[in-house]
Amino acid sequence: MTALSLTARVSLLFAVGAASVLLGLGWVVERSVDGHFQDMDRHEMAGKLTLLRGLLASAPEPEAADPLAERARAALVGHHDLSARVLGIDGRVRFATGDVDFARMPAGAIDGPVTWRAGDHVYRGLAARVDGVDIEVALDISHHQDFLRDFRRVLVLSSLLAALLTAALGWVAARAGLRPLREMTRLAARLSASSLGERLPRDRLPAEIDALATAFNAMLTRLEDSFRRLSEFSSDLAHELRTPLSNLMTQTQVALARARSEAEYRDILASSLEEHERLARMVGDMLFLAQADNNLTRPRTETVDLAVEVARVLDFYEALAAESGVTLAVSGAARTRGDPLMLRRALSNLVSNAIRHAGAGGRVDLRLAQLEDGGARLDVENPGEIPADRLPRVFDRFYTGDPARRASGEGAGLGLAITRSIIGLHGGAIHAETGAGLTRFRVTLPAA
Repeated sequence: MTALSLTARVSLLFAVGAASVLLGLGWVVERSVDGHFQDMDRHEMAGKLTLLRGLLASAPEPEAADPLAERARAALVGHHDLSARVLGIDGRVRFATGDVDFARMPAGAIDGPVTWRAGDHVYRGLAARVDGVDIEVALDISHHQDFLRDFRRVLVLSSLLAALLTAALGWVAARAGLRPLREMTRLAARLSASSLGERLPRDRLPAEIDALATAFNAMLTRLEDSFRRLSEFSSDLAHELRTPLSNLMTQTQVALARARSEAEYRDILASSLEEHERLARMVGDMLFLAQADNNLTRPRTETVDLAVEVARVLDFYEALAAESGVTLAVSGAARTRGDPLMLRRALSNLVSNAIRHAGAGGRVDLRLAQLEDGGARLDVENPGEIPADRLPRVFDRFYTGDPARRASGEGAGLGLAITRSIIGLHGGAIHAETGAGLTRFRVTLPAA
């Protein structure tokens, strides 16, 4: 079953609401009119009872019916819908006028008006007793009932017509109000990777639609940025894979060009092994990042002494630092919870990156601190500044900043991306800042 459109739903709600309001208002008016009719009937019948009670009191002979009947008929002239009957003490009819069968009048008329139906007519009656004499009056209220019935019929028909008219007006209003949504739908239908630069106009939009248009435009901005990064990533990945593959193909072609000695073949195989290891590391890093991005990697959680892990990492890089003329220094202590192996890998990437950029004679400082909330902080600082236009991209995959480093095969640009993923898996954060001739990477980790 096809769901109703939003315009149809709004129109239907308009129609139902209008019909409900009109019917409710009509019911209130109908009750008011009916109550007014009842008050009029009660007043008229009470007046006739008082009149007949006065005639009985002034009758010279209670048993003389004719003078009473004549005076009563004279008093009731012109009241065609009114019937009256007077019963003596003995139960005989002393006076009667009209065509109402008072024998069918319900009991209790002395206490208040009663209503009954006889054939096609509806009557309302009232009675009184004076010194054992019963006085009964009745009104034919069929014309009142006919009026109310016609009123209800007109009310229902007018409510239905008003509901249809309201639905039509609601449809027009809803369609005009939802025009930005239709534009949004058309824009979404023609979106593609090459047209993500389009945006919804926000001129004179209602507040609700404006918020949606703002969120939609923000989403397009994020998509455009993601597609741009994906395109750059694909290009970088192709470049990174092409270099070792090209080297392998070249070495193989050279090896097959002529017969070579065993030592020469061994050298060629050793060089090929280096390229294979480079490819294997790259594939492994990409697999780790893919698993981390999709929450497929879960770090172990145990208390980690960051000072101990930093010392192990510095022991490993001590020879490289000495060869590069870089001094390594560490201070402070901190503890956190996490996976020691994964955190060690993140620390290794930060230290390796700092050594590469410190330059001969530089100094790499690692500062540990335990925060007041129990968390841990690590600062890795080295000489050199990152250009402001490159700073936001230092954690992007395959981004090395300096094209010369990539050309020399110094790194694939995945280290900092892996570091950020590891820190994120542990519930921490990392950011880079630069200034005053220094670059600092600050890592914060949760409490132990």
